[in-house]
Amino acid sequence: MKIQAGVLNKDLPIPLYYQLRTILIDQIKGGTFKAHDRLPAEDEIAASFGVSKATVRQAMNELVSSGLVRREQGRGTFVAEPKIELGPRELTSFTQEMSGYGLQPSSRVLRQQMVKAENDVAEKLRLSEGTEVLELKRLRMAQGEPMGIQTAFVALRFAPDLLNENFETVSLYEILKSKYGVIASRAKELHYAVLLSPQEAKQLKVPEGSPGLAGERVTFVPSGEPFELVYSVMRGDRYRIVMDLGEHQIGS
Repeated sequence: MKIQAGVLNKDLPIPLYYQLRTILIDQIKGGTFKAHDRLPAEDEIAASFGVSKATVRQAMNELVSSGLVRREQGRGTFVAEPKIELGPRELTSFTQEMSGYGLQPSSRVLRQQMVKAENDVAEKLRLSEGTEVLELKRLRMAQGEPMGIQTAFVALRFAPDLLNENFETVSLYEILKSKYGVIASRAKELHYAVLLSPQEAKQLKVPEGSPGLAGERVTFVPSGEPFELVYSVMRGDRYRIVMDLGEHQIGS
């Protein structure tokens, strides 16, 4: 696919690489290049815009840093998949979140069993250590592509018969709401960066040692009682954290 050559103005105080970067971003976001499309080689872009390869390389480096494109050794530079944004937002399930991005969600159950709550799980769910909870580990997918691995622990006092549900075809939150009247009213989340383990990388179909975004979420019912603890490991190339910050009034 050929790039649509734009006009770079050498008389402007704006660096040429930045002008080129802006044009490339506009073409990616405008749909000239779509996810997984290979961009033209640097010398081809340089010839199209009448600039040096060094200028093109600097523009491309910034696109790589921003996550808009990715380099594959020996193959070229490709448009990256759009990132799923994490940050201040409404409390939603994975199913709702992916649907909101126009992606078809699906899940594969890796483990579904009754376990005795150990220290961390018991403390966060406000249970006595050793109390039975449901452990539900799922590979979460969008458009058939692995996005992350989530392990949920659910307090059975809210939903005693969850072990027999088929969570490959239904949402956990949908079952909790429709069958047990359990409504998620708020949650507390923690996010941090990790390197994916060999097993996680294999399940997520990314190279071993790839970056991941790990998370921990405790979800509460309206009364303030916790009913769910979720540990997540999501693909670092498909997620980014966005913070919406307001003005902070600093006293003199």
